[in-house]
Amino acid sequence: MNSLADISPLVIGAGVADPMTRSSTWEQAGIEWSGGLQKRLICCRVADETHDVKTFVFSQDDNLPFRFEPGQFITISVEIEGQAHSRCYTISSPPTRPYTLSITVKRVPGGVVSNWLHANLRPGFVINAHGPAGVFTPSSHPAEKSLYLSAGSGVTPLMSMTRAGIDLGLNRDVVFIHSARTPADIIFRKELTTLVDQASRLRVIHVCEDVGDEVGWSGSVGRLGLDLLEREVPDFRDREVFVCGPAGYMQAVKDLLSKGGHDPSRYHQESFNIEDGSEMRSQPEALGSGTPAGSYTVRLARSGKTFTIDSGQTVLAAAKKAGVAVASSCAQGLCGTCKATVLDGTVDMQHKGGIRQREVDKGLRLLCCSYPKSNLVIDL
Repeated sequence: MNSLADISPLVIGAGVADPMTRSSTWEQAGIEWSGGLQKRLICCRVADETHDVKTFVFSQDDNLPFRFEPGQFITISVEIEGQAHSRCYTISSPPTRPYTLSITVKRVPGGVVSNWLHANLRPGFVINAHGPAGVFTPSSHPAEKSLYLSAGSGVTPLMSMTRAGIDLGLNRDVVFIHSARTPADIIFRKELTTLVDQASRLRVIHVCEDVGDEVGWSGSVGRLGLDLLEREVPDFRDREVFVCGPAGYMQAVKDLLSKGGHDPSRYHQESFNIEDGSEMRSQPEALGSGTPAGSYTVRLARSGKTFTIDSGQTVLAAAKKAGVAVASSCAQGLCGTCKATVLDGTVDMQHKGGIRQREVDKGLRLLCCSYPKSNLVIDL
């Protein structure tokens, strides 16, 4: 029998494989739910996080578990005053708790969907969702040490990663720096404090622009800067960095890390644009360049629908013009929502990170940035 002296804690690194960074860890959990497949989600709980942020917890209507990787997102569809609206929201819950899935939504001034969700979504309500999608996940980026940087509700994918690591029983070396307007605006504040107590190698640092009404605030005041990084995380150059927040915040972080000598190949940010951390901005579709003139036929294998596509059109644009409903969001090859399998034919795909090579090898393509080079048959 081993004595207590023979037992040492498992510390990731030094050749020890980290289950957080293996996609197989998540592939073993639940039933596959891939882009293009719509699910009915039942709201089972709503929680207030701050005065303008709520978490909505869902289960599947067939009671099956969810399958996703920490850091991924879903695209929800709701009908508001007779008009359909779709938005991407990062999953804030971890895949280690597969029978529920959560999104954490900030109410955005003028945000049609975020305001509707806050005012109307209650336990028992059903919404449609596509996903999960996205490559902003530690599965693709093995690291002994990580630095999580977030602002506003950009905290959500990093919270999923943090929760997953702790649920797996790991003690990963993670420094988590979250920026907020005031202490009252810090999302998951109490839970992060609890998680620090559970994992000795997790450090959480809050940076607030102003103390607001809080008396005795002892955290940092101002904005994240190189001086704070040098002081609080002197080894930040040795860490894999994951960043999520408003576009301006992410650009500022990227610039300061570059100035500080951090290797840009170890920098990863959420791939789709965030408007105040909640609502996704729609972007116009780009036309292909240098594509020869011509037209082709697209047949949808499941629905039997057939339509014509010009060589200078994306498959998504042609499908929508033909009245075919295809799940999509960014239309820039970033988010992965419009992923589908090309069963026959070839396309020129000009994506920007919204699909992985192993998915491409299986025949999947992003329809928003795929231009036809022949007649096509698509699994839709």
